[in-house]
Amino acid sequence: MSGGGDAKRNKRLAIIGVSTFLLVAMVVAVTVNVGFNNKKEPGEETSKESHVSQSVKAVKTLCAPTDYKKECEDSLIAHAGNITEPKELIKIAFNITIAKISEGLKKTHLLQEAEKDERTKQALDTCKQVMQLSIDEFQRSLERFSNFDLNSLDRVLTSLKVWLSGAITYQETCLDAFENTTTDAGKKMKEVLQTSMHMSSNGLSIINQLSKTFEEMKQPAGRRLLKESVDGEEDVLGHGGDFELPEWVDDRAGVRKLLNKMTGRKLQAHVVVAKDGSGNFTTITEALKHVPKKNLKPFVIYIKEGVYKEYVEVTKTMTHVVFIGDGGRKTRITGNKNFIDGVGTFKTASVAITGDFFVGIGIGFENSAGPEKHQAVALRVQSDRSIFYKCRMDGYQDTLYAHTMRQFYRDCIISGTIDFVFGDSIAVLQNCTFVVRKPLENQQCIVTAQGRKEKNQPTGLIIQGGSIVADPKYYPVRLKNKAYLARPWKDFSRTIFLDTYIGDMITPEGYMPWQTPAGITGTDTCYYGEYNNRGPGSDVKQRVKWQGVKTITSEGAASFVPIRFFHGDDWIRVTRVPYSPGATKTPPSRPTH
Repeated sequence: MSGGGDAKRNKRLAIIGVSTFLLVAMVVAVTVNVGFNNKKEPGEETSKESHVSQSVKAVKTLCAPTDYKKECEDSLIAHAGNITEPKELIKIAFNITIAKISEGLKKTHLLQEAEKDERTKQALDTCKQVMQLSIDEFQRSLERFSNFDLNSLDRVLTSLKVWLSGAITYQETCLDAFENTTTDAGKKMKEVLQTSMHMSSNGLSIINQLSKTFEEMKQPAGRRLLKESVDGEEDVLGHGGDFELPEWVDDRAGVRKLLNKMTGRKLQAHVVVAKDGSGNFTTITEALKHVPKKNLKPFVIYIKEGVYKEYVEVTKTMTHVVFIGDGGRKTRITGNKNFIDGVGTFKTASVAITGDFFVGIGIGFENSAGPEKHQAVALRVQSDRSIFYKCRMDGYQDTLYAHTMRQFYRDCIISGTIDFVFGDSIAVLQNCTFVVRKPLENQQCIVTAQGRKEKNQPTGLIIQGGSIVADPKYYPVRLKNKAYLARPWKDFSRTIFLDTYIGDMITPEGYMPWQTPAGITGTDTCYYGEYNNRGPGSDVKQRVKWQGVKTITSEGAASFVPIRFFHGDDWIRVTRVPYSPGATKTPPSRPTH
């Protein structure tokens, strides 16, 4: 018995040793080479000088893949002392960035106190909220990087890329909040955030390079595993096929049990919300007060049929919350905040979800402000590894704000007019229906406006296996009020359409440029692709000839199927929500809903 224990211990130590070597080798290899090439004679410099010199070389190597090298090098050299270990240098870089964002947050408070313009004050309030979220993402990245299990390096690096990308997007959201304000506060905030945004970008670049190097080192096995997972379609989950669940998702298995027993919801729920008083609460907001902080197991709220006119927020501490309704048309949460009435886009959401591991089943999210009210969000999602199944999101402009983090939508219906799916998340919308509604007389319709700002962000929208169709009221004017698949909200906007039915209201050009005061942006740097779609609007021959509009092959399309795009899908599988990890077998030849 003791011999077996020693064997296990030795194996574990060997794994840790190899993993540590991989982590260090990724970044230090160049540093070591430089050190050997510049070796000095004994006594030429003191031990302390040698350590400092090696630290500077390590810093320069670490900062090599960044876009803002001088800021990266200067900040690290000033704080690193004689540290040469890459892991410690990265932790220092994260801490410096947290300090810089925190400085910006303090200045936001001062600016808001001195501001009299209401729309600008609201923009500054949005800045306070999203900058704190940005700090939170860096802090959890720092904690995870400092304490990760070395056996799960790949998973850790994937999450770090997601969280750091979110931190960048939150800072960009602060600046976006000043659009159409009349004061110079937006210009001031841009100056305040410049350093922290550059350093945030550098942090993502460093982790991205680590991830790339790790992928290259395990490439042969990695390719084999991915091929087995992607070629063909696995059984739709929820309809048979057992598999072993990894330990880290066991806490979420309660959701799977719920989906296997969709009847008797009242018995399954922790609390019931009912407008008629037959439940525990009459409002969703009251029910949410009973979610344990940093909850680790599904907390189920059954929301009975009814129209709930309230603004609902699932906060960051409300994790693993499950909303189960009676269907997207029957259980509806609605609001009407909008830009024209003085509310910034970020704050117009009828429902905002930030707590991680949220699941929504059979719920309708609505913003009832009409097209004349411009931006009016029905649902804003910042929940990492969130899932929406058989839900509806109804609005006009900016209906679904898929803001940040990993998100999966299955069998949902989203309606709107302009940019009605937008944001900078890592989102897959599978077997969903996108309904283009009738806009104002002088408006055109755009289905998506993805907001990827940095080329290293892992973000994008994947539209797979669904339908893009016209609402009956829109159909008669579709040739006059044209509809487009996408426009590039930010420079590196990325949206892919796979195995999807595309209706005849989509123009042959397919994509619309984004016009800013400085001119048209993003047409050369965006990434838009279509593969294996059907329907009268799916012909790509007359698509705009932008550099950013790509011709995708089957091999290229395989990079964007869920299992590849998410770089791990255990968080979806465990719930038993119907899900296709690879390509769909047969694209729909007609609308799916």
